[in-house]
Amino acid sequence: MSATPGSQPARPPLAAVALLSGATLGYELLLMRLFAIVQWHHFAYMIISLALLGYGVSGTWLTLTRRWHEHRLTAAFTAYAAAFGVSAVGGFLLAQRLPFNALEVFWDPRQGLWLTFMYLLLFVPFFCAANCICLCFLAFRRQVHRIYSLDLLGAGAGAVGLVLALYVLSPARALGVVGALGMLAAGVAWLECSGTRRWAAALALPAVAAMLSLEPPVQVSQFKGLSQALRVIGAQALDERSGPLGQLTTVASPEVPFRHAPGLSLNAPGEPPPQLAVFNDADSLSVIDRHDGSLGPLQYLDYLTSALPYHLVESPTVLLLGAGGGSGIWQALLHGAVRIDAVELNPQMVTLADSRFADFSGGPYRQPGVHVHYREARGFVARHPGPWDVIQVNLMDSFGAAAAGLHALSENYVYTVEGFARYLQRLSPQGVLAVTRWIRLPPRDTLKAFATAVAALESAGVEAPARHLALIRGWRTSTLLVRKGPFRAADLERLRAFAGQRWFDLVYYPGIGPAEANRYNQLQGPWFFEATQALLGGQRESFLDEYKFNIRPATDDRPHYFHFMKWRTLPEILSLRSQGGLPLLEQGYPVLVATLFQATLVSALLILLPLFLLGRDADHGPDTSRGALLGYFAAIGVAFMCIEIAFIQKFILFLSHPLYAVAVVLSAFLVFAGVGSGVSGRWRARLTVGRVTAGIVALALAYLAWLPTLFEALMPWPDLARILVSVVLIAPLATLMGIPFPLVLGRLAERWVPWAWGINGCASVVSAVFATLLAVHAGFRAVVGLALVAYVLAAGIAGRYFGPGPE
Repeated sequence: MSATPGSQPARPPLAAVALLSGATLGYELLLMRLFAIVQWHHFAYMIISLALLGYGVSGTWLTLTRRWHEHRLTAAFTAYAAAFGVSAVGGFLLAQRLPFNALEVFWDPRQGLWLTFMYLLLFVPFFCAANCICLCFLAFRRQVHRIYSLDLLGAGAGAVGLVLALYVLSPARALGVVGALGMLAAGVAWLECSGTRRWAAALALPAVAAMLSLEPPVQVSQFKGLSQALRVIGAQALDERSGPLGQLTTVASPEVPFRHAPGLSLNAPGEPPPQLAVFNDADSLSVIDRHDGSLGPLQYLDYLTSALPYHLVESPTVLLLGAGGGSGIWQALLHGAVRIDAVELNPQMVTLADSRFADFSGGPYRQPGVHVHYREARGFVARHPGPWDVIQVNLMDSFGAAAAGLHALSENYVYTVEGFARYLQRLSPQGVLAVTRWIRLPPRDTLKAFATAVAALESAGVEAPARHLALIRGWRTSTLLVRKGPFRAADLERLRAFAGQRWFDLVYYPGIGPAEANRYNQLQGPWFFEATQALLGGQRESFLDEYKFNIRPATDDRPHYFHFMKWRTLPEILSLRSQGGLPLLEQGYPVLVATLFQATLVSALLILLPLFLLGRDADHGPDTSRGALLGYFAAIGVAFMCIEIAFIQKFILFLSHPLYAVAVVLSAFLVFAGVGSGVSGRWRARLTVGRVTAGIVALALAYLAWLPTLFEALMPWPDLARILVSVVLIAPLATLMGIPFPLVLGRLAERWVPWAWGINGCASVVSAVFATLLAVHAGFRAVVGLALVAYVLAAGIAGRYFGPGPE
């Protein structure tokens, strides 16, 4: 049956729905990449979370304009899809032109205004895409399960597609592709729904071609490291390459040379050789040292705190976690390492050091005895038994990012208790684990690493952890040693000699006295020494509770190593604002709290309140209330998002690669939820929300109990096998999770469909932010627990207010 643009089409534009959903999910992930480059990743999270409220606001808009839209589905869908394509590209271009500075947001009131404008610009594409999906729900309520299924299937394909696209396209070029997909969805929708003038769909082709030709400029914040480096006279970018793991920019500065040597001794006899700086996402810095065939110019590497383990172990086998530009490789070779396993997650970094700039660097990864592994650190250690004499955990973040607290919300499994315990298992009998961290004052980072090592030793059954630990610090870095066996007298003599010759301060070693601490890089008091004594003493718990920063060890369930903030310290930090104390405030955490507050407020004002004015729906029966609709669709929105977030994190360790985890887990959840939505229409008479919820709860609880053991047993399997196992594990849970939304939405009176859509979208955004906060404080198990409570609540509401649907 054909339709004219002003009439009701015979069937929903399912292909267009899938295309647009894939483009929208791809756009969301792409914005995270783009804003990680332009600003910082935690502000990207804030901006996009608020922009996603476009899904909620679309429910308000279509509720208020339902009658106008109901006979214009073809024209409206086409217009909104085209508007998505235009605004996806145009909104980002305009957002870059706003004079927003993320570093000033806490003290410059004008930044709040610019941030609001940025929300509005990025809000439009999500609003347009959500309108398209909701219009289909309105027009084809009997086919809600099919529409929602294609929506989820398209989103799942978009997640995988975006990751794959970033291997061959720059983020800017990928933005043009997203815009082109929006225009293509508009043309396909017209082709699917319009019967008399299908030729008009061809008009979308020039727009698609124009979008594909775009590569919008990406303007990096002037306060990021790359921008600052390029301001130096004579500095120039020699190479820039992008991938899913980041954008690497290589910079040369011949007139004012780079001198990147974290923690270099103040008593060092020489300086570093010429270096090339490599910026990851325009900020995190690593360097490529010049090597002309002689190790002589690299002697400076012996005057870093990280050189300490090589003075305790002769001719070691070395595992280098985070090899970067190759300085750690040269340091190990300088000290006679006979084998080096260099683990680097980003292959493009190795390409820069070993191919693109091989004449400059000497090819550190190609040296005899060096073996490169493109892996995530924990995943590599889990799959390879070793043993190694030295395991080096290098600095994997920039000092600026660490000092500003920009990683406070980042999950990092390298620095958890379970991670340290695994490293200790992979050491030779007299092997040493070396962990180098930035010095932050008041002491936080170094002490958390020390506390983590103590907990790891205790978990391994070591009765006297104090005999296995040593810690030194310079003016910028500290290096913690954790020995598999107790330190011997000869080891301690070498340690004291190393520190004394290089003017490094002794913080802890077995038998240290107060007079030996705080001698060279003097602080107002021996704070590090006193803290390590407390962490090894009988009052450890009270010390951790009373300390002004959170230095409790991170675990695999709460892997937020860089989260140091305690709320009770906030008033003191704010009182020091006029004295320059604001940098003590970790920016990432307050931003997340502000996001939660803003998302909740905007949801209430723009979504819930206007819809309450519409009153009770008499068409659906006397027992249905607005409260029941609100409770049900909010509960399933919260539950779905919380389980998805928690299990993505659970699978990161198992898949040993963040990209695999995002692409495989996110797409698997969406695709199989789409499958569940599709089959719900066929089995509608037999399905109830209560039965589905029982299955979800049983599976989720079983996974919480068994997944750690299962993952431990299957970790040595090849990548493809672990990906297939992940998909098989996710499939039944995600299939059930895709059923509750369409099962009830299809039973609602027409006027309530946009409201339910808006509530679900709003709840998903708010719960994504809240789930992150809950994971920081209580762990991912608590996030899953919240999800299951929400599902049970939804089942109770459905059982009372939304009875079984028709056959």
